[in-house]
Amino acid sequence: MAKVNLNAPELYVNRELSWLEFNDRVMQEGLSDSVPLMERLKFLAIVSSNLDEFFLIRVAGLRRQRAAGVRKRDIAGMTPAQQLRAISQRTHRMVAEQTAGIRRALEELARHSLVVLEREGWTDSGRRYLRSHFSSQVLPVLTPLAMDELQPRPLLPGLQLHVAVLVASPKDHAAAPRLTVIPVPTQLPRFVTLPAEPGDRTIRLVPLEDVIADNAEEVLPGGEVVATATFRITRDADVEIQDDDASDLLAVVQQAVLARRRRSAVRLEISARPDRRIKKWLADWLELTPDDIYEIDGILDARALGQIAGLPGFDHLRLPEWPPQPPADLAHSDDLWQTLQERDVLLFHPYESFDPVIELVQKAAEDPHVLAIKQTLYRTSGDSPIVRALERAAQNGKEVTALVELKARFDETRNVHWARRLEDAGCHVVYGIAGYKTHAKALLVVRREPPRVRRYVHLATGNYNDQTARLYSDIGLLTTNRDLAADVGAFFNLLTGFSEAVGWSQLTVEPHQLKRRFVQLIQREKEASSADQPGLIMAKINSLEDPDICQALYRASRAGVRVMLNVRGICCLRPGLPGYSETIEVRSIVDRFLEHARIFYFRNGGHEEVYLSSADWMRRNLERRLEILFPVTDPGLRRRLIKILKTCFADNVKARRMKPDGSYEPVQADGPRIRAQEEFYQEAVEAARAAQRTTVRFRPLRRPREP
Repeated sequence: MAKVNLNAPELYVNRELSWLEFNDRVMQEGLSDSVPLMERLKFLAIVSSNLDEFFLIRVAGLRRQRAAGVRKRDIAGMTPAQQLRAISQRTHRMVAEQTAGIRRALEELARHSLVVLEREGWTDSGRRYLRSHFSSQVLPVLTPLAMDELQPRPLLPGLQLHVAVLVASPKDHAAAPRLTVIPVPTQLPRFVTLPAEPGDRTIRLVPLEDVIADNAEEVLPGGEVVATATFRITRDADVEIQDDDASDLLAVVQQAVLARRRRSAVRLEISARPDRRIKKWLADWLELTPDDIYEIDGILDARALGQIAGLPGFDHLRLPEWPPQPPADLAHSDDLWQTLQERDVLLFHPYESFDPVIELVQKAAEDPHVLAIKQTLYRTSGDSPIVRALERAAQNGKEVTALVELKARFDETRNVHWARRLEDAGCHVVYGIAGYKTHAKALLVVRREPPRVRRYVHLATGNYNDQTARLYSDIGLLTTNRDLAADVGAFFNLLTGFSEAVGWSQLTVEPHQLKRRFVQLIQREKEASSADQPGLIMAKINSLEDPDICQALYRASRAGVRVMLNVRGICCLRPGLPGYSETIEVRSIVDRFLEHARIFYFRNGGHEEVYLSSADWMRRNLERRLEILFPVTDPGLRRRLIKILKTCFADNVKARRMKPDGSYEPVQADGPRIRAQEEFYQEAVEAARAAQRTTVRFRPLRRPREP
């Protein structure tokens, strides 16, 4: 086989542009007439939320590289400056399309008696009501900031709405108008509801920022309002936390969170057609170029659409509820301990309930036979039942160890809070390995069962968050497998004992070793492949960016291995390139649940292997994080995971296929309609019903009554 250059830039898609293609797929759901209207609003809100984080981290990092004169090219051959130009062009098109889509959705929503009113649509009576509401409910909370007069100029928080007001002096017409900024209070509802007329069931909402702008003269008595504009700043939030020499990591993390508030601006969103003086003043002050400014002809901060989508009374505009089902592998299980002694259990969320995981921790907290609980916590919910159970366990005298990852971006404040609560309850709280994030999802329960001590293990692809477990598609494994349990015990000793890993029986854990393991598995598939029995790799991941993994897959494809990749987000590898990736297919599914599970299948010459992992094929996961890759050895569970993979690749409703140029197209339905998430839910429902039908309940006879 001829030697080829697998480092050639034309073989790869730029990471940031690939991510923008993912966000475009999210937006397409928000623009699709086949999606119920309220669900479309949710997707359009998610587009904005995604873009916020993208600018906070990715764009901010590229801007700092450009400012430092960095000209190093990425895997696709682009410098930071070239990436920023391409990002700006692509994102401006996306925002324009999103804004137009929001306008169409709101027009359609108005036909269902829910109206979001713009200022020109206010009636005289509506304006009078809003003025009264403003005076009594809004004005007392406002704090106008005279930006030209305050020195130093006040810090305007990122991602908060502000109303810019250009104010002229009625006494000095020669003086230039001055700029005042009114922060829109985050404590008040984003929308004001107008009172309905008698017999009119229409709900009319008015954005709070419009109410403030329309009543700006009441905020600034004695001034003449020349112009107003709503705007929003995005600041650099890519603050790196150096933990190697940190004597108090809690304090370091808190300082880093505070530091984000003062970082430089990376984006300005402003209402369409603003007064040029306001726009210029903000651009000059924030040191932004036209590429960094986005004029929005509609609602700024479209995340607020999520609030509208959640309003009661519009169920006919939503998808039917899919309540989580009792897990099939726990059918007829009255004793969780006994069930796990007998067999491994696979949990497929959110189609199946997350409750068994919570129940395991809660049972362990109260069970007098449980000696110890050890758990990693990366992201948890606001009122986490798992954290409360760990507190209770410590109060009951059990040895409780919690790895709380303080560097989980944007969850740092919450995790600091949980860490302190757990410490106060008597838990041993650790913060991982210096220099690495601990992204692994692991739970270990140690229970005395004479004449031995048994270890119960839960490993997963997703976080211990009971809220996102209803929104994210993830997989967990419950097991008492001795080899796996011994490895998990060693993993926690690695986290708490300042020890070195000495080899693993089932797990792959260490940074770099995880990448080597993946490359070895891909290489093994290449070597086992033949014309009679070609190799097969199937992988379901969130992102594929690591150059070494991409090159290993290119080599496997050139040897005839079929590679089927279901990649939700970033994919830097180009499928279907002649001579490089002709046997590689990449698909992506965007549907009501966020695809989050990581599943890896290797045909292995007929000796099939399936692995689950907390890691994506990203350089950060494989080099800078503590992750876990673990095999699923139970034949029945392995078959179930293979079926899940095949169903994902059979989707012809919500799946899109990646083309060699990095763009995506809908998968054409050649046969029966298959929507993977719908299939998974129906399977969970049918399994739960079958379990109920086969459950035999014996009722003891009672003594007959005396006549």
